[in-house]
Amino acid sequence: MKKQIKGMLVIAMMLTAGCSSKSAVKSTESSEPQASYTPVTSETSPLPTGRTGYGFDKWQTGPLGDVFFDFDSSALSSDAEEQLRQNAAWLNSNAAKKVLVEGHCDSRGTSEYNLALGERRAGSAKEFIVKLGVAPSRLEVVSFGAERPFDLGQNEDAWAKNRRAHFVIKVPKVAK
Repeated sequence: MKKQIKGMLVIAMMLTAGCSSKSAVKSTESSEPQASYTPVTSETSPLPTGRTGYGFDKWQTGPLGDVFFDFDSSALSSDAEEQLRQNAAWLNSNAAKKVLVEGHCDSRGTSEYNLALGERRAGSAKEFIVKLGVAPSRLEVVSFGAERPFDLGQNEDAWAKNRRAHFVIKVPKVAK
């Protein structure tokens, strides 16, 4: 009887864990303590439009621009590489700053697939910036898959906005 209860409990736990829709995949290459992060915003700066640079809402302002990807791809376009060069230049001139690179996907595909694709996207952005001289220990990678879309629409224009690597400047916690 006890074995049956334990078996059912294990199955229930596996089902619950497997159904989580708020999951994220993180990878870091340092053993440093993790700092919390807050988006750096500027309410007064105008928001550029298009598929490069800063995104599409008030949270997307700041010194680092996002890069966008084609469907089912983590390959960097020439526009993405140019934006990453600008991001690397800012990071190289602000050596004390650390950044979280978030990988995002559109709503098509399974959660597991999108989490893996989001991690590849964030990883390819990080790898390119590291080749430009930014220390890997300053860049943390996380994937949100399709869980944090910019645009909730179900068309190509909306999906294109959601296929991105988003850059968030990490702000260290202040001790109380």
